[in-house]
Amino acid sequence: MTATTDVPPTAIAALPRPETREGRPRHVGLELEYANLTEDRSADIARDLLGGTIRRDGANALRLEGSALGDLKLYLDTAFRDESGPLARAGLDLARAVVPVEIVTPPLLPEEIATFDRLVAALAEAGAEGSREGLFFGFGLHLNPEIRGDRAEDILPIVTAYALMEDWLRLGEDEIDISRRILPFSAPYTRSFLDALAARPDWDMAALAGSYLAHNPTRNRGLDLLPILAFFDESKVSEALGGLGAVSARPAFHYRLPDSRVGEAGWAVSREWARWVTVERLAARPDLLDRLSADWLDYRARFFSIPLDWREHVGRVLEAERLLP
Repeated sequence: MTATTDVPPTAIAALPRPETREGRPRHVGLELEYANLTEDRSADIARDLLGGTIRRDGANALRLEGSALGDLKLYLDTAFRDESGPLARAGLDLARAVVPVEIVTPPLLPEEIATFDRLVAALAEAGAEGSREGLFFGFGLHLNPEIRGDRAEDILPIVTAYALMEDWLRLGEDEIDISRRILPFSAPYTRSFLDALAARPDWDMAALAGSYLAHNPTRNRGLDLLPILAFFDESKVSEALGGLGAVSARPAFHYRLPDSRVGEAGWAVSREWARWVTVERLAARPDLLDRLSADWLDYRARFFSIPLDWREHVGRVLEAERLLP
């Protein structure tokens, strides 16, 4: 596939509630995986485009300090990246066939996504490839939108909106790559959890955490709430996971669903951000959220139903209500 440095002319979608309860602009962190370009070459490209100074954090990990997007981390996404010695290096070189390089930003203002898209285009022109260039790639783009506040009403509607939209997000017109549907890293919510959300319970944060952890004791969900829940009660999350590894506690959603499509014509991070904004637009419409929740429960009560019916219904509602990007 021929890459291009032309970024699709996608405006940066505005959040319906762009500020925190304290009146600060909400930020979003970005994590992007790709192959066919080393972390060293990636850092050079980022420095040339964004400025800054490259520092080495390990054999396969670097930082770009003081760039136009702040301090970026770039590394081979494996737990063995800091191993040294000829055998370790040989193993890591072989692993590059399926193990991505990852680039991680600090929390950015949404409008800075346009600058990140310029970087993605430059990486693509240098040969970086996303999920669809390899059967076993399964690479993702993770968005980490800051929560508006620490109340259940700041979080629960967004989780409910995402859960109701998830089939449409996963398998609608812009469906995720088959490799990521097969691999477990961004699995869908259970139907029982969606049923519980669609009942529109008056949960506080403790009740939301209890239900989420009962249905989803894993980080491998398209919308991972563990960082938020750990931010409020780290011990509760650790106990629920049963020693499956530490969770990076932070007041941000961990939206893991989008593919990394580096190098694909027409694709941009801003496009995936716009799909997230659609989730928040639905969440900001309690009347519509109530209606779609009731529609889901009716759908579940049918003697015979197919997933396509629900996906198409969600798409029609989003279009009719002008919530689409």
